[in-house]
Amino acid sequence: MRICVYGAGAIGGYMAARLSDAGAEVTVIARGDKLAAIRAQGLKLIQDSGDIVARPNATDDPAAAGPQDYVVVAMKAHAVPAVAERMAPLLGPETAVVPAVNGVPWWYFYKLDGLYRDRRLETVDPGGAQWRHIGPERVIGCVVYPAAEVVAPGVVRHIALDRMPIGEPDGARTERAERLSKIMIAAGMKAPVRARIRDDIWVKLWGNVSFNPVSVLTGATLGEIAADAGTRAVVRAMMVEAQAVGEALGVRFPISVDARIAGGAEVGDHKTSTLQDLEAGRALELAPLVGAVAELGDVVGIDTPVIDMVYALARQRAITAGCWPQA
Repeated sequence: MRICVYGAGAIGGYMAARLSDAGAEVTVIARGDKLAAIRAQGLKLIQDSGDIVARPNATDDPAAAGPQDYVVVAMKAHAVPAVAERMAPLLGPETAVVPAVNGVPWWYFYKLDGLYRDRRLETVDPGGAQWRHIGPERVIGCVVYPAAEVVAPGVVRHIALDRMPIGEPDGARTERAERLSKIMIAAGMKAPVRARIRDDIWVKLWGNVSFNPVSVLTGATLGEIAADAGTRAVVRAMMVEAQAVGEALGVRFPISVDARIAGGAEVGDHKTSTLQDLEAGRALELAPLVGAVAELGDVVGIDTPVIDMVYALARQRAITAGCWPQA
């Protein structure tokens, strides 16, 4: 099985190392010091169950990799539209694309029954670049729960969680989804094929839309945000608004708002990926995590005043820190 992991950050490195260790023929698309490190010393995954040193193929040229069975897109959401056209050499007639990306996915409305079927989201796919160059028909949805961090070029530390449910946008149980699930499970990930992948997306998004921007504004960890009555109340209000938007789109939330907050608190003193990016001076993916939920609210006619306010503040924080992608 040929799998390309496009991006060698925390999640890309985590997935590439595990999939390679499980026997897949993995190619990593990387650049700069990460590419040089993987070529020179392999890709190291530090984890409690035992470290892995994988030797995937590594290149910065998709044409050198050629057509794949699966392309896992493991980049920040705001960075994907700019490289969507470059993925063409990786895409054969049967290639599936697996966006292992946080936030509202660009393909969200593909084959979604109802009034909004095949609608495109400008917040996460400006100009429809991914819709045109990748194609929603290739997509297998994926929800990324693992917490990981890059500790050095080509070295990733797995911190917690290994759940990565997947699913077809239309809920079908296809052979391509089953094959992907099997190799991911063999690689140590909990990757069941889900019939309602958008429900899973919203459970993860519930935390991202709230904890992440609040962490940018406060510098606090998940545990600290949940433990403080004031910030917990802000997070809860944002989640209530997000739930109203999701339910207007037909989403079924399997747990309560308070249970979801408790789940974030259980991760403890972990900094959100967005806060880690701010501290490192990297561009923040606030638009797909927060702005996209506000955009969905506009689509379905649900007001999101707390989300809008926190988004405006976090966006300004990113701009003043030089971490806004469009700045």
